[in-house]
Amino acid sequence: MNLCNERELRALLERHGFRFSKSMGQNFLIDAAVPAAIADASGADRSCGVLEIGPGVGALTAELSERAGKVVSVELDRALLPVLAETMDGLGNVEIVPGDALKLDLSALAAEKFGGLTPVVCANLPYNITSPMLEKLVLTPCFQSVTVLLQKEVAERLSAPEGSGDGGAFSLFLRYYMEPALVLEVPREKFLPRPKVDSALLRCARRTSPAVDAEDEDYFFRVVRGAFLLRRKTIVNSLAAALPERSKDVIREAVRACGLPETVRGERLTLQDFANLSRLLRAAGT
Repeated sequence: MNLCNERELRALLERHGFRFSKSMGQNFLIDAAVPAAIADASGADRSCGVLEIGPGVGALTAELSERAGKVVSVELDRALLPVLAETMDGLGNVEIVPGDALKLDLSALAAEKFGGLTPVVCANLPYNITSPMLEKLVLTPCFQSVTVLLQKEVAERLSAPEGSGDGGAFSLFLRYYMEPALVLEVPREKFLPRPKVDSALLRCARRTSPAVDAEDEDYFFRVVRGAFLLRRKTIVNSLAAALPERSKDVIREAVRACGLPETVRGERLTLQDFANLSRLLRAAGT
């Protein structure tokens, strides 16, 4: 069965009485070249255990199965379980795990399922869980890479260079732990049902150590988030609102000490700028 052939896909879903759920953000690929390209971009081979989130009918799952040592696919929609039982029949290195990936202990799951294999992630993520799911994956250090299909605008923002003005607090969080790269664009016509936006593939390789020495990560990220609290305001005004325990004069002096103009906005700072700034602001309170 060609899982990306629209006619065969519709017949499969109709046979199982499946109906698409908008709340789950379900959009299935209908061009066989795309899941093959995604699987290739993940870099998965027989030494890898791949965690997939939201396999749908298993088009990407089957491609990953050909490359990886093992594939574990977490599916929230129980209506898809009988579909997957049919489409994944005979693929001995694929295991379907019913559940909500946002609630599962993914580190424990990887340890249980991928003994001796290098854990990586590859998925066509539902748009509605992009940020919380990515955050969880980034903070699960056993995953050496995360390759995910996202809304194109989001992927572009998350892969934006530091200080370019196109990123935000979350893109800096991602870049602190990972090395993100945009590797493939997928137009909306490649999905059923067709979404309103195009997609893009983001591959994030885990760094051996964080991009900068933040000293106090909690405070570092508090400053990063604070710098974007008032996106259209200068970093001095935004941090004054986010860090009420620091006076505007203290913040202004710290910004100057980092060699930055008072009028700069948070979007123009690099991770190293934020590391320097958070160090000075933290010290100002001791």
